[in-house]
Amino acid sequence: MQDTYRTIAAPTESIYKEKGSKFLAFAYPVYSEEDVKECLAELRKKYFDARHHCYAYSLGAGKSRYRANDDGEPNHSAGDPILGQIRSADLSNILVVVVRYFGGTKLGVSGLINAYKTATADALAEATIIEKHETTLLQIHFEYPQMNDVMSLVKDYNLDVRNQQFELSCVLTIEVRKQLQEEITAKLEAIEGVKVEEFGS
Repeated sequence: MQDTYRTIAAPTESIYKEKGSKFLAFAYPVYSEEDVKECLAELRKKYFDARHHCYAYSLGAGKSRYRANDDGEPNHSAGDPILGQIRSADLSNILVVVVRYFGGTKLGVSGLINAYKTATADALAEATIIEKHETTLLQIHFEYPQMNDVMSLVKDYNLDVRNQQFELSCVLTIEVRKQLQEEITAKLEAIEGVKVEEFGS
């Protein structure tokens, strides 16, 4: 099962100009459709006077969830070229939005395709590409006396702790590699009184 993917380490941006039109490209690491919506809402608010906010994203190690949106540009002249660049860079869990300010001269479909492609390529060229594993968040519920057993397992697997509440009843949110989810869940549940559930489920 493939659970490794390439993505960008941090957001990047670039500007491409063609015949008076300005194409502002923004690349973001994202993990869900929710993240995509938030980034888009932010850009639409910031660049409210732009004519188009075209975008494409790809999610998951298998890149099975993706979308391309032309946002009013001629069919397949914006979203697809953006997605094409994401794919040719072999990236996932990424969103690229290209904000266009019209400069008065029409570029034609081939001109648009080239502009959206170049703007995206420029933004991706600015990015640091990293390899990541697909992960899931687990919430561990346990009583204070089980703390040592739980924490030594977290240490053994070198797990990222995202959130912790240590009181009499403790809750720990950890990030685990999808491939290891069953194995880690089984080991945690083998500790008496420990309950594990997928975060957000």
